[in-house]
Amino acid sequence: MDKEQLAKIVAEKIDAALKSSEHPKKFFITANGRGVTDGGDLYNALLNDVLGVVSVALTEIFQELMNATAPAPAPAKAPEKLTKTSARK
Repeated sequence: MDKEQLAKIVAEKIDAALKSSEHPKKFFITANGRGVTDGGDLYNALLNDVLGVVSVALTEIFQELMNATAPAPAPAKAPEKLTKTSARK
C-alpha cells in the first residue's frame, strides 16, 4: 500500500468519524479569549485545519509502521555437545 492510498483511507475514516459525531457548527473567540459556539466560520476553519494536521500525522505514522523492518529471526540453536551416549546413536 503506498502513501496516497493510506492517506485516502485515513481521510475517509476521519470524515466518517466527523460525520458520526455531534459538534458545533459555528465558533468564535471573544476578546477575553473565551470560545463561543454561536456565529462565524472560525470553528469550521479551525476544525478543518486540525483534522488536516491529524490526517497527515496519522498517514506518516502508519507509513512508518508499514515500512518498519520485521523483527530479526531468533538466533539458531547452538550445536549440542557431543557425548559418548549421543555419539553411539
